[in-house]
Amino acid sequence: MRGIILRFAIILAVLVAIAVPGYSQSSSFFNQRDDQYRLLGLKRAKESYEVARAEYDRQKELFNRSLITQAELDRARSVFSDAEVNYQQSLLAVLFEQQFVSVIGAVKYHAKDGGRRVKLTLANMSSGTEEFQKLVNIDDKLFRSLQPDVISNVYVSLFNDQNAIISQPYEVKIEELRSGSPRTVDFSLLQELDAVTVSIIYGRGSQRSMKILLQKDVSVNKVAIQSEQFSQEVDLGSSATYDLTLELFSGSGNTFGLEVVNLPQEIIRNFKDASNQARLSQVKFTESSTSKRALLEVSMPDRPTGTVTMDQAITFYVLALPADGSARPVDLASRKLTEEEIAAMGVGYAKLDLMPRGRGRLLIRSPQLYHSIEEGGSVEVVMDVVNEGSRRLDNIKVTADVPLNWTKQIDPLVLPALQIGEESRVKLTFKPADDVAAGKYEARLRFEATSGGQPVTGDDKTVTVEIRTSANILGTLLLIVLIVGLVGTIVVFGIRLTRK
Repeated sequence: MRGIILRFAIILAVLVAIAVPGYSQSSSFFNQRDDQYRLLGLKRAKESYEVARAEYDRQKELFNRSLITQAELDRARSVFSDAEVNYQQSLLAVLFEQQFVSVIGAVKYHAKDGGRRVKLTLANMSSGTEEFQKLVNIDDKLFRSLQPDVISNVYVSLFNDQNAIISQPYEVKIEELRSGSPRTVDFSLLQELDAVTVSIIYGRGSQRSMKILLQKDVSVNKVAIQSEQFSQEVDLGSSATYDLTLELFSGSGNTFGLEVVNLPQEIIRNFKDASNQARLSQVKFTESSTSKRALLEVSMPDRPTGTVTMDQAITFYVLALPADGSARPVDLASRKLTEEEIAAMGVGYAKLDLMPRGRGRLLIRSPQLYHSIEEGGSVEVVMDVVNEGSRRLDNIKVTADVPLNWTKQIDPLVLPALQIGEESRVKLTFKPADDVAAGKYEARLRFEATSGGQPVTGDDKTVTVEIRTSANILGTLLLIVLIVGLVGTIVVFGIRLTRK
């Protein structure tokens, strides 16, 4: 009898044990706010998972003691598996929700090749860390298997305000970004900007985009100089202007002097402010303005010299030297420095080129442009052709447009060449037509030449010719006799009247 009671008690305990987990699972119902408050949902799923795991372990013990059937064990295993999957899904949802990549550094610096580069430092700011683990009291093995402190496949690009990629390479991929281990990527800027938009894509398609102001690398005490018009051709006797962009990369000094080296002394140079054309010798930067624009104006001599030769390039440098004079050599103005020597000074500089060009200029001088002749006469006009330019004139040609049926003669018709400052005389003879009427006529003269393969023209000249009718001497004498006779007759007649 005692054995029967014992067996009945065991069966009753098994039935109660089976009923309890069913009740526990039914009590862990789904809450629709778990999707909104995922951390609370994770706690709920974790509790259900732990209850299901404990129950499954107890069921296995009973099965090993042949107190429950295989079907009952399978049912407990199924409940445990569902709770485990639900827990892992909740854990993944929280982990991926907490993933966050941030830019903790963006430094713009001046490369050795003169280009601008950006060092971008990114950090994994996700909350899947030790504090997060303690908050939800997650098993370390499962927590680490999901790698909550790692963000995979991070893609980074730089954009301008028009959403165009301005970085080289266009996109950088970071395979893994671990919490506590920031990664630095290096870009070359394809466009000169002080502010860029950083685009970050990571994890399961999460995306961030932020516009940031680039910091300047203050590890060097220099001003970077760039010029878009770094190479120019300038005619002798004229001037040219180089645009300069000055960008401060310094943490110790903010005032710098501007100097020009290796430029011949015959060439006048002036630094000017790009906004108001004021002359400059120094530039000063502020915290809010680390970039400035300036102009370098160079004026060429009127004639070639020993150091300024036409068609021979002149290479010179613009330097930005600290105002304290720490980097200024004593013989800076008198020495001819190489680029290696300038680079060794550790200052900002820009290499510029200047090509002196010359151009001939025609000047025409004539003592008289108005002539008066009688019918049947001719006109001789003398013209002095002068080269007042800075280059030889070649093939100087004079052409004349004369009235209809007039004849012309030009001697010489072509001048082979005129050196700088040289002059030559041209004689022109105009012969009117035989039946030309008395009056004023005009002949237009044009002067053309070439200089260095380029056409050169002088000012047109206009010669005015007045043609008078020939005087009749016999008729004039008869007219005089008649006038004298008439006057005499009037006088005699008047005397007679007075006597009466």
